[in-house]
This record gives sequence, C-alpha cells and structure tokens, in this order.
Amino acid sequence: MRLTNTVLLFLLLLLLISCDALALKPQLLGRHIVRTYSQHTSVSYKTFYFDQQIDHFGFLENGTFKQRYLLNDKHWHKEGGPILFYTGNEGDITWFCNNTGFMWDVAEELGALLVFAEHRYYGESMPFGEESYSNAKYLNYLTSEQALADFAMLIKALKKNLPRAQNSSVIAIGGSYGGMLAAWLRMKYPSAVVGALAASAPIWQFIVPCGEFYKVVTHDFTISGTNCSSNIRRSWAAVDRVSATGEGLQWLSQEFGLCNPLKTPDEVYSFKAWLQETWVNLAMVDYPYEANFLQPLPAWPVKVVCRNLHFDTGVSDKQLLNGISKAVRVYYNFTGGAVCLNTSQTATGNLGFLGWFYQSCTEMVMPMCTDGVVDMFEPQPWNFQAFSDECFNQFGVRPREDWAEIVYGGRNISDHSNIIFSNGNLDPWMSGGVTKSLSESLVAIMIDGGAHHLDLRYNNEFDPESVLKTRALEVHYFKQWLKQAATTQ
Repeated sequence: MRLTNTVLLFLLLLLLISCDALALKPQLLGRHIVRTYSQHTSVSYKTFYFDQQIDHFGFLENGTFKQRYLLNDKHWHKEGGPILFYTGNEGDITWFCNNTGFMWDVAEELGALLVFAEHRYYGESMPFGEESYSNAKYLNYLTSEQALADFAMLIKALKKNLPRAQNSSVIAIGGSYGGMLAAWLRMKYPSAVVGALAASAPIWQFIVPCGEFYKVVTHDFTISGTNCSSNIRRSWAAVDRVSATGEGLQWLSQEFGLCNPLKTPDEVYSFKAWLQETWVNLAMVDYPYEANFLQPLPAWPVKVVCRNLHFDTGVSDKQLLNGISKAVRVYYNFTGGAVCLNTSQTATGNLGFLGWFYQSCTEMVMPMCTDGVVDMFEPQPWNFQAFSDECFNQFGVRPREDWAEIVYGGRNISDHSNIIFSNGNLDPWMSGGVTKSLSESLVAIMIDGGAHHLDLRYNNEFDPESVLKTRALEVHYFKQWLKQAATTQ
C-alpha cells in the first residue's frame, strides 16, 4: 500500500533516519565494564549501566531498566572538575560518542569528565527488553520528557557516587535531536546543568512554515553548481516519463544500477522518495573534507554532485537521468565498492527509525511540505490528518500537534539562560533553529559554510575559519558558566 505524499515526506525527515530495523534490537548485557576504541586513538571509554525508572511521572509503574552510558576520565583529575554530558539522540550512543569529536578535543583544556548518555528505547537502553517495541503500552514511555528525566537522574547519581564529582558543574552538549534535548535539559532542569550547547537543534521546527526545510536544501544545491537545483527539479517529471513503459523501467533500473529492478508504479514512487532523501542527506553532511558520518563522502559532496548536473534545458530525459545517476553514486558509491544500489537503505543502521517514527507520531510533530517552486522537489502539501491516520494505523496512537510548543515554550524562551544555539547556514535544520541571539546568555552562532553540527565534529585541517571561531567561542562560554557556578557554590 502506498503511503500518502504527506506521510512519505514526513518520514523522509526523521532526523537522520535509518531504514535498518536491526538497529532497534537490544543486546542487553549484564553489568560490566567494556573498554572500547574508535578510529580516533584518543577515544576510549568505559561502559556502565544505570538503573532508571521506567516512568518518572507516575507512581503505578515501578519498574526499572538499564540505561547505558559511556565515561572517560582521562583528563578529569581535579576535585570538582567539570563534566561534559552528551544528551543521547535517537540511536546507539557509541555512534554519537565516536562522532562528537569536539568533546574529546576540549576535554584536556577543561579538565573535564566526558559522559555520553544513551536515550531510552535506543541502542541497548530498552525499558522492556526485546518487547520494548511490541505494543503501544510499552512504547508509551518513549518521550522526550522521560528521556530528560533520565538524564537529570543520571547526573544526580554521578555527582553523588563518583569520587570528586559532588561539586562538579555539568554542561549538556548535543547535536540535532540531542541538541534539542541539551537545550531542554537546561530549561527544565537548570539545577542539573549550568549550561548547554545545542548544535543544529531545530527546537522551533514545530512552529515554522512547513516549506522552510526544503528551501534550505534547495539553496545548498543552487549555490553549489550551475543549473544543479533546476535539473533536480526537472528530474521528477523525467522519471515519470521514462518509467511509463516497460522498456523505460528496465533502462532506469540499469542506469542506476539498482539491486532490485523497478517493476511497478509504487516502486517508482519509492524510488523517487529514495532520491529525495539522498539530496536531503547530502545537504546535511556537506562537510569541507572527506567524511563518513552517514556514508563515505568526498569533501564538499554537494559541489561534487552538482558537477554531474550542469545541463541546459534542451537535454533529453535520459541524458538528464544519466547525470542524476552519476550524482547519486557520489553518495552511495564514492569508494567504488558498491555492486548495486539498494533503494531501501539510505542512512545508517546506528539510528533508530522506528523509535523516531513513534516519537514523531506522538509529540515531535514537525510539519513538512514542498511546492516545486521555491524548492526543487515535487509538490507535496502538509496534511496533519493524513499523518495522524498513518500514525494510528502503525502504532494505535495519534500525535498531539501543539504539545512540543506547549511543554517547551515555543519561541517564548527568553527567561532561560546559558544556552548556545549553533547552526550552519548549509544545514537544512537551521530552518527550525534559533539563529538570532535572544539575550546575553541565550546565544545564537551562525557558522558560514557549516553543515549539520559541524562544530561538534573533530578539529580538521580543512575546517573553515568560521567553525574554528565557533568552537573557540563555545569553549569561552563554557569557562564563563563554570566560573559563574564556582562563585555560587
């Protein structure tokens, strides 16, 4: 059965979605310590598990579960030294740990303990074990509010039980959804953290016009090559025309090297959705150096893609789609090792697609739409009712459209303090981010030439000056917050 345009468009935007449901299967381990090393030799951590309440806000469900967290104390030697606390996203915490180089880069300068806390219902932190996703009753405890309470409880326990931590000040750090959580943790539990860095955190995505996200994606491609975005806009109709015949379907499948040849209109529809998500992901990870955050990619991958899409309007459909196929391979086969392209896999198995879909179907309702005029995509209006119906069919729940704005304040957050909102002007999620400072302590930093939370990545010789200055400014605020906290203890 074909999903509605609205539902499909929304699913494409599930904050770095993953189509690999295997990422959701828990591997619950007994309490033990594991020392792990990533590709960066400076990254080593111990793994611990903390007994969390399943329900922090009611008194009937008294069960607990093991929340996983990672800890590194290499540079934490001083009594009351600071703690940098990563607020885990919608996926396996080890993946975020290995991709948040900023924390590792500044740990020595700050003498900081590093903690990476896993979000409930992701990775190994499953409240009901293998049954956690089995029904709506068990999924009922998958909310951002419960996750924030998890973080606050874990911080309290760490400060109580770790030697030298009783007087430690904690700074929350996160990117994307994790950045939203970092900001909200400071807002909701100001006694738990003295400040927060919310990188690429679209806390206002719930209330901005539905077309803003895709306008930014389109702008990235427009500035990256002549006729690039306009040729992508023309490609949708070209796919329809070519796929109208059996011969065309066969040609299209061969041209793109698809693992599973296209045979039906529904498969063509899914193929176009796969292309659409590819362009979105490329915009998010348009980094100035080779990286493998989602896929192994060249430096400035959108520019590399656009080299294949410089055609004028007189080009034939097949010539245009030949360019599209070459562009797509930049994302899926930069290393040259792919035998064929699988349209059912787009992002990464380290992220939890089903969990985020559920969160989107309850409180994380971010309206998305396209019109094919100010953006390079096919027109797809936002239809809340259609999305609500799909959520009910999938989970037996319906979304609360305004809940995130009510519980977290929407734009009325100026009474809060000590939060940095960083955004890159190439990142589509900046459309729902805080891009202008709201006060002296609610600071917005725009990173020219920055994609999705570029400032949280490791220092790199090809970093633009803008992100180097951003990181330095972020550390400056960290030190300021720590100094303020020290004077009040």
